[in-house]
Order: sequence, then C-alpha cells, then structure tokens
Amino acid sequence: MTSNLWIRAAFALSMVSLAGTEAQAAATNPFFTASTLPYQAPRFDLIKDSDYAPAFERGMADHLREITAIANNKAAPTFDNTIVAMEKAGRLLDRVQETFFGVYQANSDAELDKVESREAPRLSQHEDEIYLNERLFARVKKLHDTRDSLNLNAEQAQLLDVYYQQFVHAGAELSKADKVKLRAINTKLANLESVYQQKLIAAAKDGALVVDSKDALAGLDDGAIASAQKDAESRKLTGKWVLPLQNTTQQPALENLSKRETRQALFEQSWNRAEKGDKNDTRATISELAQLRAQKAALFGYPSFAAYTLYDQMAKTPEAAEDFMQKLVPAVAAEQKREGAVLQDAIHRDGENFTLKPWDWNRYAEQVRHEKYALNQDDVKPYFELKTVLTDGVFFAANQLYGVTFKQRTDIPVYNPDVMVFEVFDKDGSQLGLMYFDYFKRDTKSGGAWMSNFVGQSTLLGTKPVIYNVANFTKAAPGQPQLITSDDVTTMFHEFGHALHGLFASQTYPTLSGTNVARDFVEFPSQFNENWALDPKVLSHYARHYKTGAPMPQELVNKIKKAAKFNQGYDLGEIVAAAELDMKWHALPASAPRQDADKFEANALNSMGLDVANVPPRYRSSYFLHIWSNGYSAGYYAYLWTEMLDQDVFAWFTQHGGLTRENGQRFRDMILSRGHTMDYGPMFEAFYGKAPDIEPMLAHRGLTADSQK
Repeated sequence: MTSNLWIRAAFALSMVSLAGTEAQAAATNPFFTASTLPYQAPRFDLIKDSDYAPAFERGMADHLREITAIANNKAAPTFDNTIVAMEKAGRLLDRVQETFFGVYQANSDAELDKVESREAPRLSQHEDEIYLNERLFARVKKLHDTRDSLNLNAEQAQLLDVYYQQFVHAGAELSKADKVKLRAINTKLANLESVYQQKLIAAAKDGALVVDSKDALAGLDDGAIASAQKDAESRKLTGKWVLPLQNTTQQPALENLSKRETRQALFEQSWNRAEKGDKNDTRATISELAQLRAQKAALFGYPSFAAYTLYDQMAKTPEAAEDFMQKLVPAVAAEQKREGAVLQDAIHRDGENFTLKPWDWNRYAEQVRHEKYALNQDDVKPYFELKTVLTDGVFFAANQLYGVTFKQRTDIPVYNPDVMVFEVFDKDGSQLGLMYFDYFKRDTKSGGAWMSNFVGQSTLLGTKPVIYNVANFTKAAPGQPQLITSDDVTTMFHEFGHALHGLFASQTYPTLSGTNVARDFVEFPSQFNENWALDPKVLSHYARHYKTGAPMPQELVNKIKKAAKFNQGYDLGEIVAAAELDMKWHALPASAPRQDADKFEANALNSMGLDVANVPPRYRSSYFLHIWSNGYSAGYYAYLWTEMLDQDVFAWFTQHGGLTRENGQRFRDMILSRGHTMDYGPMFEAFYGKAPDIEPMLAHRGLTADSQK
C-alpha cells in the first residue's frame, strides 16, 4: 500500500471556537510546539486522543490565516512570497495530520473514530478554501504565465508547475456555480470515505471466523492454533478459536486447513464481510462514492473519474493503463486454465470428487508445490525469524546497495508496545532518518501493509524523514518464535523499498519530496526492492534456522527459486482482476445511474476474460480499501505498471553485476533521491536507457515460453 506526505491532504474551512479552553490546551497540547525529540519524532509519550481535535482546529485556523496573508499580499507575486510561502505554511497542521492518520490507520479506537469522522470533511473543505481562493490562484497563475522570465532552477520550475496543475485540477478555473457544486461534492466524498473506512474496519473484525472445535482447524500448526485461541480469548470467547480476517480475499489459513467446510466458511466470511445487510455493509456507500466521483469529473469536462485522476500519472490516460493490462490478459488466462486443470487433478488424486472452488485453490496449489518442488512453507518458516529477516536481510541488502547502517532506539516513544524504532545513518555516518516498524495484526489496525511519514524531508524546513512501515503479520503466541512466511518476507522488503524512497529524499521543497510521486511510480522502488529477498548473498545472510542458526540448505534455496514462478496465473490474475474492477468502477460517466454494487461487480468480472470464478479479485468491491478510501481510485493498476518498471530495472542490475554499491548508488542518485523533481518518463528512461518494456515482467512471472523452460 502506499505512502503520501499529504495523506488525506490537507485542510478544513469551518472552525470551531476553542474559547475558554484555548489557553489550557496550549499549555498541554504536544502538537502546539515542534517536538524536541530527535528528528522531531512525535511525542507519543505525551500525545492523548483528546489532543488531536484541538490541534486539528488550531492547525487549520493557523494555516488559513497564513494562506489568506499570502493571497492578500499587496506586493507583486514572486516565487518566494507565494510558492515558498505556501511551502512553509501549515506546520502545525502537518504535524497533527501526519501523526493522526499514521496512528488512526494502525492503532485506532472509538475516540479516534470520532475525530476522523469530524475532521475528514473539515479537511476537505479546507483544501477547497485554499485551492478555490481566487486571489491566491491569480498569484500562482501570474507566476506560471511568466515562468520563463523568473530564472528558476529545475526544482523550482517543477514546483511551480505542480502547484499550478494542482490548483487547476482542484477547480480554480471553474465557474462560481461549479465551484459551489464542487465544494458540496468534496464534502460528501470526504464524509463517505470516512464512513467507508470505519465500516470496513468493523466488518473485518466482525467477519472473523469463530469455530467451536479445535478439530475444525485441522491442518494448522500448533502456533497458529495457539494464536487462534489467544484471539478468541481477547474477544472473551471462552472455549472457541478465532481466525481474524486480513484485508485480501484469500486468507493465509486456507493453505493449510484440511477440512473443506472450514475452508469454505473462512472464504465466505472474507468474501461477504461487508455485504451482510447490517450497519457495516458498504455496498450503498461505494455506489454513492462512484457516482459522486463521476459527477466531480464531469465538472472538469472529463468523461470519467479515471480520466480526471490520471492526469498527473506516468500512464497519463485510462486508455494507456487499460492497453497495458490487456497485454497481460492472454498469458494470464492461459496460465490460469493450465493451473486449474493441474489442481483439479490433484483433488482427484487426493481421493476427492468435488469441483475446484476458490477456497480450495491455495490448499491444492500448496500441495502441488510440495509435490512438484518438494517445498512446503512449514519447511521454510523456521528459517524466517522476523527480527533476523529485518536486521540481517532487509537492512543488510540496503547496506550492500547504499552503504546505510541502522541502530535500534529504545528511547524513542511509540504508540504501541509492538513498534520497533531504528535510527538510520548514511554511508558517511551522518544521520539520515528514523524508522518505525509496526508489523503485527490487531483489531484496531486497517488491513494490509503500508509506508508513510511522521515527518517529511525538506531542506527548506530543516527536517529529516521520520518514516514508518506497517504490516499485518500474525503475532506468535507468548513464548513462541516469531516465524513468518515467505510472503511476509516479501512484504518486509517491499515496504522498506518505500522507506528507502523516503529516506533518500534530498529535496528543498516538501511538496516534491521523497514518495510524493504518482501512484504508478511510487510502487516502483518498493517492488524493485522485493528482488533482493532471494538474492543469494542476501538470502544466505538472513535465512538461518531460528533454533540452530544453521543457514538454509542450498537444496531448499533451490526449491524456493524453482517454485517462485509457480501459481503465477493465480497470483497475477487476482491483481489484474482487482485492477480492472477498479478501472471499471471509475470509468462510469456522470450520466450513469447509481449502480447495484453486486450486479455491477458481476458484470465487470465476467467481461475480463479471466477465470474469476476460481481466481477472484484480490479485493472485492465492497472491501477494496485502496480505491474507496486510500487514494488509489482508478490507480490500482499502478501495482502492475510499476512491476513492469521494477523488472526492467532489475534486468538492468542483473546485466551490470547485480548487488553492488556502484549499481545501488546509481539507482539512488537517479531514482530514489529525486522525488518529483522531474517527469517520471524521462527519469525512468535516463536510468533504463529506453521506454518501459513488458517482457522482463512476464519472464519474471514465468509467463513467457523461455521463462517456463
């Protein structure tokens, strides 16, 4: 999942008077002054839930005064008194929103739900107040119209262009009547997105599978069963076992559960989590969101929200994104058909007569994997102890490529006891940034995995990056080793790839810094970093048996690598299906009536040419958090697009010596440290030497004739 410096981006109009409580709040609210901790890290030792709302309100008020002063400045507009002044404005608001949304997504509670419900529409209104300020836009436009005479350096010219585009895209050139309509739509969207996220968190919690008998969990190992018992105890369900839901359609336990009725029950709990006709049902909410987004796009003259939102992406248009995805479909569909036949045969060889269903796929895929490659995840997990993977794998690869080093800090306060903090040092020993790692699943956390900043990098503001990685791994029962799956290992490398993109930021201006890039570029560094998980030098450094310290046997390593291209019809197909589903929701014109979510989804899936009956989308419409609340609307294709970019670059690395400091430095200098200081196409082509090429991606997935040999 992805990171944004301006997550929830910005800012609210309507202010609530704090009157008599203002002076008292000022004396106690930790947000009202910059943190004195290293790197201005959040004061989690002081922050209370009750601090957020007053900080939001004062932050928005302060920011609005600063913006109004810029807009009303009687002096002629200059880059410094307009653009730089806006970059410096809103420091308190940045502090509170970066901290709040980081904690809210990872460690929410009822009080934070109330804060989010209250502040989300205000932030949307405040964003409108800024971008629809006619005097402010007149200053920006004047600068943009005369930019060739301003003697700007490359980063300044890019910043001016980005600001101008953002103002236009936010409605600065709309008529007064359309601006009124836009404000109303934006407020409704913010409210609905907040409602959706809260419903989904509750639906996932309530959707956990509860079983009355340990026998129903046959096939799970002792650690997983103990964890299920602990989850039941935490919910005060004595004598029961609970399998919590992760955010994806498929659930990890489906690989191992031997009782088919339990597998089916778990899958159906996942598939129907937000479609139960109760207060957490999201179907009406997403249908209204889709309609409002289409109406918003129409105000700007776009045929769909997809066309509206892709204006600043690398792909540029929905047609380009669709054309790219359609190139994947034939190879994926053929592989799905082949894989499905193999799994059906495995079912029959197992003495069963049932027809393959989606809740059977992962179990029998794992069985075939074991038969074909003699590889079982239970054989692999003892070599993947979480802390060792982090320090001797993720950190080691970063050191070998970029020269950075890490030191754990136990003196930095955290928002949950499970969180680990590390200080990061550059190749010359200088301080680079601070990293938080929050890896374990809990009911108060949104599903999935992501990276973002508590503090963004900017030489203008004198700030270094404070970054967090969040995931949803199953926590081991007390006294048990924290072993993780190979997928979890990949997730750790992925999210740390985002972190490197943020840590290596070297921009003057916060708007252009680090991971503040297009969705179909931001996943490129993270997916590229996944490649090092199986690099021989890296793997041998971290894949050690948690009891003996013995390295993973080469025979097992070979099996892992051979099996890596197995089941790719499924793995890639579920992502393509989700991306197509996203694009179809956001291709609706404003004239379309509000959709019946189930009928729309069924029609969309049936039109894809993929085996969606057995390989359902990674996210169903009703629990597709990425596109309804996390900023990936019409952008889920980005995971596929950036996989193309990352495999192109990894092919370049392979051709030039692989894991070397020289190669790492080149990648850092030309990609990871550039932020949004230039257009993405030229940035990528400067490194790769040509336009993106889909063939390395298909070969990596084993979907070309040569790669299957």
